[in-house]
Amino acid sequence: MATGASPASAAGCDKACLERVAAEYHAAWLAHDPSRAPLARKVRFSENNVELTLPDGSWATVSEAVGTPLVLSDPKTGNVGLYTTVLQSKEIQTYAAIRLKVQGGRITEAEHILSTKRNLSSPPTPFGDIYKNPRDPDFTRVVPVAERASREELKQQANGYFATLENNNGEIRGIRFSPVATRNENGMNFPEIEKGFKSGRYGFNNRVRDRDCMVVDEERSAVMCRGFIDHKGVVDYVQLTDGTRQKSVFQEPHTWSFLESFKVKNGVVTAVEATFTAAPYYIKSPFTKKPDPVYDAIKPSGK
Repeated sequence: MATGASPASAAGCDKACLERVAAEYHAAWLAHDPSRAPLARKVRFSENNVELTLPDGSWATVSEAVGTPLVLSDPKTGNVGLYTTVLQSKEIQTYAAIRLKVQGGRITEAEHILSTKRNLSSPPTPFGDIYKNPRDPDFTRVVPVAERASREELKQQANGYFATLENNNGEIRGIRFSPVATRNENGMNFPEIEKGFKSGRYGFNNRVRDRDCMVVDEERSAVMCRGFIDHKGVVDYVQLTDGTRQKSVFQEPHTWSFLESFKVKNGVVTAVEATFTAAPYYIKSPFTKKPDPVYDAIKPSGK
């Protein structure tokens, strides 16, 4: 074994292995047959932040894949992520983001975020036709070494994005955008990302919390992160930077749960891919590891 090998490589699963495991898991999920996936003896599985026994949830309802998944893999941590579009029960259009943790070629964690039009949400979850999903094709491409971002820069750009989104007032905080960068969110294409941030239109976002970037794909110069956007529901109008006032669509406590990825080339974000779903206010992911001062202050003693 080579000295200095990455943990996942040392455990016997390089980039090709991780992406093969992801494909096998995806196929097993579609077949409703977990025996076809390389699962460890014990697997932690969650769907929309609820921990379940595998197979449960969409393992019983997913019926057909639409299009080709976007796959990102990180041999240094043993994490692999994919964005896929599927039908459930042969008719329910679904955007799914999946993160897998792989050790020794076996899946030890499986995390699903699923979004459908049937999600109860106020306001409604953004949702585009899965047959017209406008994902940036550059996301899957390997980036020349000279144009890549380092692992730390990828995480910093993602955190800058979230910092700009939180209490948005028009200030760009720690991120640089390509002028043509677009965001594909549940199949809805949002152009001119920076212009939207500079307008202050997201002033109703009180927190972007529990940020964790689990998958850093160095070859594709892309990163996949988890997070939650909280709206307290107390902002009636947002004051835009051009002086106009915009009615907030969040008039009650509300949280967006997401898995989101960023493509970075030559020091700027060129594309964003996200799967969003509405969630109970201040929900936690079972995979969140960082201390949470707010939750720690209110949780029952001994929990």
